[in-house]
Amino acid sequence: MVNTLAESDEPWTEKPPRLDVGVVGTGRAGSVIGAALKRAGHQIKACTAVTDLSKLRAEALLPGVAILSIEETVADRDLILLSIPDDVLTQVVSGLAATNAVSPGTFVLHLSGRYGIDILRPLTELGCLPLALHPVMTFTGTSIDLNRLSACPFGVTTHPTLRPVAETLVMEMGGEPVWVPEASRSLYHAALTFGANNLITLVNQTSELLESAGITNPEALVAPLLSASLDNALRNGDSALTGPIARGDAETVREHLRVLANFDPAVTQAYRSLARLTAVRALASGALQPQSAENLLAMLADES
Repeated sequence: MVNTLAESDEPWTEKPPRLDVGVVGTGRAGSVIGAALKRAGHQIKACTAVTDLSKLRAEALLPGVAILSIEETVADRDLILLSIPDDVLTQVVSGLAATNAVSPGTFVLHLSGRYGIDILRPLTELGCLPLALHPVMTFTGTSIDLNRLSACPFGVTTHPTLRPVAETLVMEMGGEPVWVPEASRSLYHAALTFGANNLITLVNQTSELLESAGITNPEALVAPLLSASLDNALRNGDSALTGPIARGDAETVREHLRVLANFDPAVTQAYRSLARLTAVRALASGALQPQSAENLLAMLADES
């Protein structure tokens, strides 16, 4: 195995050593991150692939890399990339530790947004070096994602002495490292999920409602409106709020709730919940006057 920064507190002053890598899990993210490490000059020695689709991804993004068992994939590597579902990460880590499948001094890297490095403790206690690098993007599992990694933020969590290693790996893949404290990892992931998942739902539900209103090409309305809203929000924060809630037009919002009652109750409830949150933020920012906020929030609280 190569000598690494982990053996010294001295930062890398020359090109970092190339690592022998084993990729555990060739789903959408694992196959792409493996390919990104390969593009950076690291040697992908083996990978695991269980389903037919994951095997196709491995063949497409990691051509020539042997598809082996997990034990063979992790044996005698400098770096192990764990790209597996959050709910099985604990089980896999514990299994690798129990069987002594990973050599001391091996970097063990996972891509989970939810977890920091504490979940890798069974392997860390055996002398492995833990890294949590979460790419903040959605993956298609194709070569398109490699270009999207350019300037992609990665949530980085590790021991302070390993931080230069983690950040260098991210930058080698074209990403931008963002430090996330271990204790903040769950909140960090909840925030990203709140935005990313709900945005997709919001866009698609908006389009469906417009179709129900007889709009034949709802994307033509949704794209410019929501793109401008996102840009304004990022630039101006809550001062970018516009519309009936920010103005305190309680009767307009009441009418919205009336017509939405013809659809899935979950849609009405989502509108009501988001309207409450928007009203509270508008009030705090000064965009909504206290009396108007009181009337609006009272109406939103009445679910009769």
